[in-house]
Amino acid sequence: MESREVELNERGNGVAAADREARREQSSTKVVVGGGSDDDDDDRLQNSVERIFERKDVPSWREQLTVRAFVVSFVLGVLFTFIVMKLNLTTGIIPSLNVSAGLLGFFFVKTWTKFLDKSGMLRQPFTRQENTVIQTCVVATSGIAFSGGFGSYIFGMSEIIAKQSTEANNPQNIKNPQLSWMIGFLVVVSFLGLFSVVPLRKIMIIDFKLTYPSGTATAHLINSFHTPQGAKLAKKQVKALGKFFSFSFLWGFFQWFFTAGDGCGFNSFPTFGLKAYQNKFYFDFSATYVGVGMICPYIINASLLVGSILSWGIMWPLIAKKKGHWFPADIPASSLHGLQGYKVFIAIAMILGDGLYNFLKVLHRTLFGLFSQLRKKDKGVLPVAVAERTSTVAASYDDARRTELFLKDQIPTLVAIGGYVTIAVVSIIILPHIFHQLKWYYVLVIYIFAPILAFCNAYGCGLTDWSLASTYGKLAIFIIGAWAGSAHGGVIAGLAACGVMMNIVSTASDLMQDFKTGYMTLASPRSMFISQVIGTAMGCVISPCVFWLFYKAFHNLGVTGSEYPAPYATVYRNMAILGVEGFSALPKDCLNLCYVFFAAAIAINLIRDLVGKKWSRFIPLPMAMAIPFYLGSYFAIDMCVGSVILFVWQKLNKAKADAFGPAVASGLICGDGIWTLPSSILALAGVNPPICMKFLSRTANAKVDAFLGS
Repeated sequence: MESREVELNERGNGVAAADREARREQSSTKVVVGGGSDDDDDDRLQNSVERIFERKDVPSWREQLTVRAFVVSFVLGVLFTFIVMKLNLTTGIIPSLNVSAGLLGFFFVKTWTKFLDKSGMLRQPFTRQENTVIQTCVVATSGIAFSGGFGSYIFGMSEIIAKQSTEANNPQNIKNPQLSWMIGFLVVVSFLGLFSVVPLRKIMIIDFKLTYPSGTATAHLINSFHTPQGAKLAKKQVKALGKFFSFSFLWGFFQWFFTAGDGCGFNSFPTFGLKAYQNKFYFDFSATYVGVGMICPYIINASLLVGSILSWGIMWPLIAKKKGHWFPADIPASSLHGLQGYKVFIAIAMILGDGLYNFLKVLHRTLFGLFSQLRKKDKGVLPVAVAERTSTVAASYDDARRTELFLKDQIPTLVAIGGYVTIAVVSIIILPHIFHQLKWYYVLVIYIFAPILAFCNAYGCGLTDWSLASTYGKLAIFIIGAWAGSAHGGVIAGLAACGVMMNIVSTASDLMQDFKTGYMTLASPRSMFISQVIGTAMGCVISPCVFWLFYKAFHNLGVTGSEYPAPYATVYRNMAILGVEGFSALPKDCLNLCYVFFAAAIAINLIRDLVGKKWSRFIPLPMAMAIPFYLGSYFAIDMCVGSVILFVWQKLNKAKADAFGPAVASGLICGDGIWTLPSSILALAGVNPPICMKFLSRTANAKVDAFLGS
C-alpha cells in the first residue's frame, strides 16, 4: 500500500479491478506454439504473457524514451498534480490514479500514432514499453505533489497555519511559502531516494523475487492494453472516463455560481438537518470524493464513517460540555488548550499508534524475509505469499525472457553511488541556507541513515505493498525537532527534516515498484530510471507552481472550515510542536485520552491481524478512523455514497462494474479536480461567483427578514 497521506492510498487499489479484467483478457488469448510438446505443455503455454508478444520486437532503451511519451507525460503530470494538490488541501486522502495515467497515456499516444499511421508519417509504433515509460513519468511527477509536503510539512511552516494556534508561532518557527525556495528544496532532496536503491534492483526483483503487488498489477494492466481484446476494452474505458469527466467538470462549474461567500453553495447543504450540519454531518455533493469512494476499499470508507460518528457524533459534543472545567470557557476556538487540542492530539495519537504498529510489523517481516533469504540457498523459496509459485513452462519462459532483458541494460553502481554522494553534499550545503534552523549536521545524520531506511521501505513495500514514507517523516519530526529545541526553531527544523526523509524513502519505494512494472513489461531498467528522473524533475517545478496558484488564488487557504482547510498541515505542525515542547501543549485530560486512543489503535490492528482475513474486513482501520476526528465527516459521507454506487453496480453487473468502475471513478475525480484550474484563474482575475446560496433555520430566517424589512 503506497502511502499518499495517511497510508490510505493503495497504488494497487485503483488497478485491482482493471487488473482482474486484464488477467481474463490475457488468459483468454490462445497462443499457437509449434513443436512436438505434449498437451499439458500446450495448455500451460496458453497462460504465458510473453508468448503473446513473442513476435514483437522489444525496442532498445533509447527507443522507449520518445519525445511523444514525455509530451503526454507532461500534460498528464499537470492534470494529476492539480488533482493530487486539491486532495492534499481538502482531506489528505489520495487514491490511486494509476488506472487514469495508464489509460489516458495509452489513449493519447494510440490516437497520435493512429493519425500518423493513416497519413503515412508513423516512424515508430506504440509499444507497451513506451506505455510503461509514460506511466512511470506521470506517477513520478504527480507523486511530488504528495511527498513535497504542500498539504503537510511545507504548508505547516506557514504563518497561516501558525496563527491558528497560540503555541510556537514566533517568527523563528514560521517560514512562508515562496516559489523559489520550494523549487530549490525539492530539487536538492527529491533525487536522493532514486540513487539510494538503484544498486539493489537485481536483488529485490530477481534474487528475492519480491511481489510488489501494485507494480505487478500495473504491469498486467499495461500488458492487457496492448492485446487486441485489451485495446478494445481500453477504448470503452476511455469513453466512460471521458463521459464522467465532462459531467464532473460541468457540475463543478455549475456549483461555482452559488459560492459567493463562506458557507455558501451546495457543499454547505444541510442534508441531514441543521444540527447534524453543525457537527459536520452532511453530503457536500463533491464528485471528487464520490469517485474516491468508488476506488477505495469498502473498509476504508466504513472506517471513516465510524470515526466520524465516534468523534463528531459522541466525543466532541461531550467534551464541549466540559468547557469551563477541562479548559477555559473564554479560550479562542483555535487554541490547542481548548477543544481544538483534543481534536488534533487525539487524532495524532491514533495516527502514531497505527503508524508504530505497522512500522514494527513491516520491519519484522522485512528482517524475517532477509534472514530467510540468507539461510535458503534456493532463491525460489520465499518468505512471502507469492502468487502461484509454479514450475510451469509458461512461468519459466516468462521469467527467463524478463530476466534476460532486465539484466541487459545495467545502471553502473558507481553512477548510483556517485550520484547519491554528490547530491547529498550539495544538499548538506544548500539546505541550511533555505532553513537556517536545519543545521548541516542534522542533514548529514539523516543522509547517513537514509539509505538503510530507503532499503527497508522498498523491501517492506515489496512484501506488503505498504510504503511507510510518512511514518519515517514523522519520526524525523520528533527526533530533529527535539534535538534542535524550541529556542532554536525546532518546529521548522523538524518539519524540514520530515520533508528530507519523506522524499528519500518515498521515491525509493516508487522506483522499485516501477522497476517491477518494467520487469514484467520488458521495459529497460535504464528507461525506467531515466523516466523516473525526468518525471521527478518535472514534478519539482510543476507541483510548487500549482501550489502557488492555489496559495495566491484562495485567500482562506488553510483556514479551518474553508474550502481548502489543509488539515494535515495543522496536524504536522502540531506534531512538531509536541516534539519540541512536550506534553505541556496538551489541555487537561487530553494526555490520558491520547494514551487510550494510541493503545486502541495498536490493539485494533493486532486484532485485525489475529482474526484473519475472513473477519478482519469487518474491523475498522484506525488510521482511517483518525482522519475525521479533526476534519469532520462530510467527505466520509461522500465516499460512502461512492461505495454504495459501486456495491449496487456490482450486484447488478459485476463484470461491467469491475471493468468500468475505476474508469468512472477516475473521470469523476479528474473532472472535478481539473475544474480547480479555471476556478483559480477566475479568482486571480478577481471574477467572483454571482450568487450566495445559504441554508438558515426558520428562526434565523425570520431574524434576517425582520432586519432586511427594517
